[in-house]
Amino acid sequence: MGIETIESKDIDAEAVLGSAVERREDPALITGEAEYTDDIQRPNMTHMAVVRSQYGHATIEGIDTSAAEELDGVLAVYTGEDVDVPGMIPTGWQLPSLKNPDRPMLATDRVRHVGEAVAVVVAEDRYTAKDGVDLVDVDYDRQDATVDQSDALDDDAPRVHEAFDDNVAFDFELGDEDATNDAFENAAHTAEVDLENQRVIPNAMEPRAALAEYKPSSGDLELDLTTQNPHLHRLLLPGVIDVPEHKIHVRAPEVGGGFGSKSPLYPDEALASWCSMQVERPVKWTATRSETYQTDAQARAHQTTGEIAMDEDGTITAVRVNTIANIGAYLSIFAAAIPTVLYAPLLSGQYEIPSIYCNVVGSFTNTVPVDLYRGAGRPEALFVVERLIDLGAREVGMDPAEFRRHNFIGSDDFPYETPVAVTYDSGDYEPALDKALDLLDYDDLRERQEELRDEGRYLGVGFSSYIEACGLAPSKIAGSLGAQAGLWENGLVRMHPGGKVTAFCGTSGHGQGHKTTYAQIVADELGVPYDDVEIVESDTDEVPEGRGTYGSRSAAVGGSALSTSAGKVVEKARKIAAHQLEADEADIDFSGGEFSVSGAPDRSMTIQEVTQQAYLAQDLPEGMEPGLEETAFYDPENFVFPFGTHAAVVEVDPESGEIEFENYVAVDDVGPQINPKIVEGQIHGGVAQGVGQALYEVAEYDDNGSLVTGSMQDYTVPKAEHVPHMETDHTETPSPHNPLGVKGVGEAGTIAAPQAVVNAVVDALEPFGVDHIDMPLSNEAVWQAVNDSAVADGGQPADAADEGGAN
Repeated sequence: MGIETIESKDIDAEAVLGSAVERREDPALITGEAEYTDDIQRPNMTHMAVVRSQYGHATIEGIDTSAAEELDGVLAVYTGEDVDVPGMIPTGWQLPSLKNPDRPMLATDRVRHVGEAVAVVVAEDRYTAKDGVDLVDVDYDRQDATVDQSDALDDDAPRVHEAFDDNVAFDFELGDEDATNDAFENAAHTAEVDLENQRVIPNAMEPRAALAEYKPSSGDLELDLTTQNPHLHRLLLPGVIDVPEHKIHVRAPEVGGGFGSKSPLYPDEALASWCSMQVERPVKWTATRSETYQTDAQARAHQTTGEIAMDEDGTITAVRVNTIANIGAYLSIFAAAIPTVLYAPLLSGQYEIPSIYCNVVGSFTNTVPVDLYRGAGRPEALFVVERLIDLGAREVGMDPAEFRRHNFIGSDDFPYETPVAVTYDSGDYEPALDKALDLLDYDDLRERQEELRDEGRYLGVGFSSYIEACGLAPSKIAGSLGAQAGLWENGLVRMHPGGKVTAFCGTSGHGQGHKTTYAQIVADELGVPYDDVEIVESDTDEVPEGRGTYGSRSAAVGGSALSTSAGKVVEKARKIAAHQLEADEADIDFSGGEFSVSGAPDRSMTIQEVTQQAYLAQDLPEGMEPGLEETAFYDPENFVFPFGTHAAVVEVDPESGEIEFENYVAVDDVGPQINPKIVEGQIHGGVAQGVGQALYEVAEYDDNGSLVTGSMQDYTVPKAEHVPHMETDHTETPSPHNPLGVKGVGEAGTIAAPQAVVNAVVDALEPFGVDHIDMPLSNEAVWQAVNDSAVADGGQPADAADEGGAN
C-alpha cells in the first residue's frame, strides 16, 4: 500500500495532523545544501588522526612518537601519559553489583580491543595527520584474548580487566524462578531452542566526525559532531575534559544516519576537544570507514537458551530464558541497560504468559563495546519470543497464526501487567494479525505451499507478532532501574509578534522527519498554518535542555512536550482574548486558530491577533507578563507499547540454500499517525535492517580478537535488490499516556523482521526436519541445516524423499 505525499499548501488547516505532508527536510539533502560535520571549515583549523591498537589484547611496553613529531606539518603527538584531565569515558546506566571498569580516552598500559586509541596526531591537514599515525611506533606485548562470551566465563579464560576476578560484568534476573520451574514440571508440552542473536555492526552513510574549537580567552568549547544526543555530550564531557557544562556548546548539524550508534560519548569526540585545548586551535576528526568498524558501538551479541511450556490445549503456561550477553571490552553508555531492562521485560510479547523467568549474564570480552542499535534489546527479546512461539505451535500441532491468536492478551485486559515488570498501556492484537492474514491470502497460500511441495519446491511463511517499548519513562522509574539521567523531554513554543511560530525541542533528529512532524503537531495545536511553524533542535545553545533521540522516543516524548507547551500558549492566549473581548475566560472557545465568545461567534480574535496584543503589552490582564511563549518538561507516565504482525513469504532451494522473497507484509499499530508517509518510510527502513541481520550481516572475530569482517568487503550490508517488496497496513490503538496518543515507529521494522524471515525459512524446510537455523541465514547455513537434518534422520530428509527434496 503506497501513501501519496501532499504539498503543504494543499493541507486543510483542520487536518494538518495525520496528513502525509512532504518532508521539509528533503530539499536541502537532495540538492546538496545540507551541511554535515565534515563540511564545516573554521579559520586556522587543524586535523586529528588516531593511532589505534592492531591487537585485541596487549600490554603497551612503550610508544615512540619522535618520528611523527619531526614530520613537517605535525603540530603535536599525544599519548595517554600527556593527558592532564580525568580522561575517563563514563557510563550512563548502573545495575546492582555492576563491574564498571575505567575506559580511558587514550590507553596507557593495556589495550583491550582492536581499534582502541593509544595516541593522537594533530597536524595542519588530515593527510599529514594520517602520515604521522604511520610513524608512531608502539611496542606491544600481545596477550591471550577472550572473544566468545560463553568462553569468557570459564575460570581459566583470560581476564579482560585484571582488576576483576572474572569477566562477569553483571548477573541480572527478572521474574519468578520458582513459579516458572513449577510450570515446566507440570507442562503437557515443552519446546526449547538454543539460539544466537549475532553481533552486528551499524553502517550509517556518514562516519562519526567532530570539530572542536576551544577559545582560551573565554574558556568556551564549541563542538560540532555527528550525534543523536547533543545535550548528553554536554552533560558528560565536563567529567572527561574538565570544562564546565555552561562553557560547552554542542551542535549536531545534518547527521547521515545514526541508528543508535551515534548516541554514546566515544573517546574520539573527547580527544578532539582536549586536543583543541592543547593546541588552542580548532581540531577536526573524521573517522574512516575502517575506523567505524573498529570503534563504533556494535550490537546484539546474545547467546540464549529459550524454553516454552504449554498445557494440553496449547495455552502457554511459562517461558524460561537464559542469556549470555557480550558486552565487549568496556561498558559503553547504555550497555548495561540493553540486555537487561530493555530485554527481559519484553519477553511476554503479545501473549498472556503466567510465569516468566529470565537470567542474563553480561560478559566482558576483547571486542568492540556493545551499545544501542536500532531496537536495542527489544529485537533480541522478540526474536526469542517469536521463535519459541513457532516451536510451541509445532510441538502442539497448531497452525502458527492460530497458536498466536489462541495465546494473545485479550483486548479487554488492558492495561495489562506482565510478570516481567511492565504494564502494557493499550493493545488489540487480533485485528493486526487478521489484516496480515488477509494481505497474505493465507488459506490459499497454505494450499499452494502443499502443492509446490509435491513438485519439490519449498515455500514458507513466517510470522512475527511483535511488541516493543518506546519512550523509556518515567524518570523516577528509569532511575530506579539504573538510569543516570532524567528521561523527560523539553519543548518550548514561541509565537512571534507577527504571528509566526518557532518551536524548540530537546530531541535531535537525524533522518526521522522531526521538522515536518513537529511542525504538524504545533500547527494543529495552535491552529496556525503549517508553513508558519519553524522547528529548532540539535543545538545546546538554542535549546537549553534535552535528552536526544533514541528508543523511538521523539514523537511520544518530544512531540508530547511540544504539544503540552503549545497547549500552554493557547491557555495564556485564551486569558488575553477573554480580556480583550470582555468575556469570562470560561466562555472563550478556541478552534481552528480562533478564539470566540460562546454563543457569540462574531466576537472573536485570531491567535495571531492575540499574539500581537501580547507583545504590544498595552492592554493585558492585571499581573500578566508580555510575550507569548511557554515551556514544558514532559515526563511520561509510562512507556508506550506499539505492536503489530509482520509476515514473510519465501521460497527456499534446499540444494543450494538460496532464499527468495515472494512477499513481505507489515501491519503495525503505532497509535495515531502524525504523518502516514513518514511512518511508512520508517517501517520500510526498519524492515531493511532487520532483513539484513536475518540473511546477511555478522561481525566475526578470530581467537586473537581481530575483527575478521572489518570492512564492507567482508561484512555484507544489504543492497536495494536484497530488500523485499513490502505491503504495509495499520491498525490504530491510541496510548492513554500522552496527549497525542502516539507510540513509536522508528524501530518497529527492525524488531519484527528477523524472526519473520527465520520463521519463514524454517517453515519452508519443515519437511526436512529443520527446526532452527541461526542468523544470518546464508546459503551455506541453510544448506548445512538441511543436510544435518538428513544425517540425523539416517540420510533421509524427513517426509521429503518422495517430494523431490535434497538428500
